[in-house]
Amino acid sequence: MTTAVHLEQALAKLKTTGVRMTPQRHAILSYLLDTMTHPTADDIYRALEPRFPSMSVATVYNNLKVFIEAGLVRELTYGDNSSRFDADMSEHYHAQCEICGRISDFEYPPLHDVEEAARNQTGFRVKGHRLEVYGVCADCAQVSTH
Repeated sequence: MTTAVHLEQALAKLKTTGVRMTPQRHAILSYLLDTMTHPTADDIYRALEPRFPSMSVATVYNNLKVFIEAGLVRELTYGDNSSRFDADMSEHYHAQCEICGRISDFEYPPLHDVEEAARNQTGFRVKGHRLEVYGVCADCAQVSTH
């Protein structure tokens, strides 16, 4: 599916939840849909600041919260205390480079049996799970071998 189709679907969903689409919100959402880098709020701010000089990092955070609550964006938290954001809401997993921090998506059949095992063994009402793989990306591996 193209970014334009995803954007139109997202705009329609926001309209049904009563969220007003401002130029800043449109730019933030478009940026997230266009990028595969899983940016931080600071990354988004720096990318959009030339077009929106009056926009603050707080504005970016506040709009990201609106998108998360609307189910359009996923927040990824890692050990470095910096949240990253992903507008790809499909079921997929992430691999993170331990050197440069790059996060890449990868497809694998959803591990629903893990959720079922957790539910059965703990009695939890399982809402979901997250799988991350850690290692060294191809670019960093190439640099470290030279």
